[in-house]
Amino acid sequence: MGDATTAGRPETATAPETAESVPPGLDEAGLRLDVDGAVATVTLNRPERRNAMTFATWRGLAAIGRSLPAGVRVVVLRGEGPSFSAGIDLGMFSGGAGGEGFTGGADAEGTDRFIAGLQEGYTWLRRPDIVSVAAVHGHAIGAGFQLALACDIRVIAEDTRFCMKEPALGLVPDLTGTKPLVEIVGVGRALELCLTARTVLADEAARIGLAETVVPREGLDGAVRDLADALLAVNPGAAAATKRLLWQAAENTLDEQCAAERREQIGRLREVFGS
Repeated sequence: MGDATTAGRPETATAPETAESVPPGLDEAGLRLDVDGAVATVTLNRPERRNAMTFATWRGLAAIGRSLPAGVRVVVLRGEGPSFSAGIDLGMFSGGAGGEGFTGGADAEGTDRFIAGLQEGYTWLRRPDIVSVAAVHGHAIGAGFQLALACDIRVIAEDTRFCMKEPALGLVPDLTGTKPLVEIVGVGRALELCLTARTVLADEAARIGLAETVVPREGLDGAVRDLADALLAVNPGAAAATKRLLWQAAENTLDEQCAAERREQIGRLREVFGS
């Protein structure tokens, strides 16, 4: 589930954030949600713990996905303080850190449902109607690394340090990170990164495709704003259709992908030029 720690805008404005658009309990989950027109910013907000994650964090992320205002097109994930996220807070497993004393193993079916509920905090970031952007700085370990991998685009600071720590703890990465990791770096490199639990610095991350952009730490927020502005400049229907096409391309045959392109384009032609 993660690593251990002890420690511009759209042409047509959308409705401002309201109390109804913010799920309850985010503060307790170590999360903050800010909605500015078509851009929603989700902040991991436990800086005193380097944004270590709890079960409540993952459920809070899932709740944000379920309640996201319809006008949001870009979702930015960021971390408050010195790190993006140091991963899972192991205090949960003993009932501390706002945990539930999880031990696991006794009821495989129940544990499967439990983990599936946590994974929902990550899977919604792949929705075609939004583009998710991870703005990463400092440590992004285990669950934090997987959260970055769940996003469509990663913009990282020069001080970023990725690490997939779970196997070193006797666990496996189970927050949807294994599929994008293999798709990005290949099975061999993914095995090497996971089974050695070594740290990947920003320059290597960019070289092997784990980051689209590397910027100085002080330039991270500005780079993400510029990216959001560029994303919002594209027609929303075309953006969603293109994201659907790109996500399925790797698993489709050429004939299947050609057919998918035709289906999507027929829909776009009808919307742009009328039926």
